[in-house]
Amino acid sequence: MRLSILSILFLFAYVGLSADPAPVTGVWRTFSDNGKEESTVEIYEQGGKIFGKILTLVDPNDKDGKPARCTECDGAEKDKPVLGMVIIKGLGPEGDKWSGGRILDPNDGVWYKCNLKAVEGGKKLEVRGYVGFSLIGRSQFWVKK
Repeated sequence: MRLSILSILFLFAYVGLSADPAPVTGVWRTFSDNGKEESTVEIYEQGGKIFGKILTLVDPNDKDGKPARCTECDGAEKDKPVLGMVIIKGLGPEGDKWSGGRILDPNDGVWYKCNLKAVEGGKKLEVRGYVGFSLIGRSQFWVKK
């Protein structure tokens, strides 16, 4: 009897640890720190990894009226249009979240490590960007469109 109970407990523990994270794919509304909507981002799966690209911008033009470009970016993203830019790359499943990839902040041109986690029944997305350890970073909440 004890063996059966222990077996069942281990089975539940294993199933809980191996559960896939909730889906994060779809179109999400992003917000600035003051709560103003900034953009919509499409998150999609490709080759078992999660990616995200900017679909719309509330302010699609720079101060000169030209399409916004990632002037602070380096490498392949340097001076590319922000609209349509892939800003989330290579996240894979890890427990109850997607991690192991990175996210670009087009405002400062910096790539950050990133975790994504669906919350509130998939209505919101916790987006955590950080340098080094996840404890040292910040989270934003995006809303499903």
